Amino acid sequence: MKKILLTIICCISVCLFSYAQEVEEPDFAGEVLLLKNGESVGILEKNTVQIKTKAGASIYLTGIGSVKSRITVEGCCAKTTVKSSDDFKFVIKAVDNNTDPIAVISIFKFEEKKKERRAEVSSASTFGGGSSNNLNYVTFSAKKYGTSSYLITLNEKQAGQYGITVKNPNALDEKNLIVSSFAVED
Repeated sequence: MKKILLTIICCISVCLFSYAQEVEEPDFAGEVLLLKNGESVGILEKNTVQIKTKAGASIYLTGIGSVKSRITVEGCCAKTTVKSSDDFKFVIKAVDNNTDPIAVISIFKFEEKKKERRAEVSSASTFGGGSSNNLNYVTFSAKKYGTSSYLITLNEKQAGQYGITVKNPNALDEKNLIVSSFAVED
């Protein structure tokens, strides 16, 4: 009886492992592959962002106020859309998958405007000081996937426009910030 039970457990484990690795990793580091119901939907669109800094009108009038820096992506909406009720995950290829994924992958929610999506990176005010790393981060869980990717599951799936960045921990300076974008609808 123990041998039969052990054989059944081994078969189930092999089937689950082979299902989880059925979809191939993306070709290049930084690419984000959307999986829906365990099947590949495609690579998310990538955008080069602009960093814009803007001061409030009061700074110019009175010398008191705030200045904000934001990353901005042109266009109101991401081309790839999923429903919050869908079973979706991401396969994100990095340089390797030996680093804690929280250190190299950032998922954040954009503020939506008519012609752009933006997210605040930092702010400073005359009397309040400054703050940085102000992105509206989304928590996720991750598992190693393949040889150099991560399988990412969002902990919350609220409606909105989102961005994903993948950093290279070996690079000293990353001047071009690339964001893969997607949207979640109710």
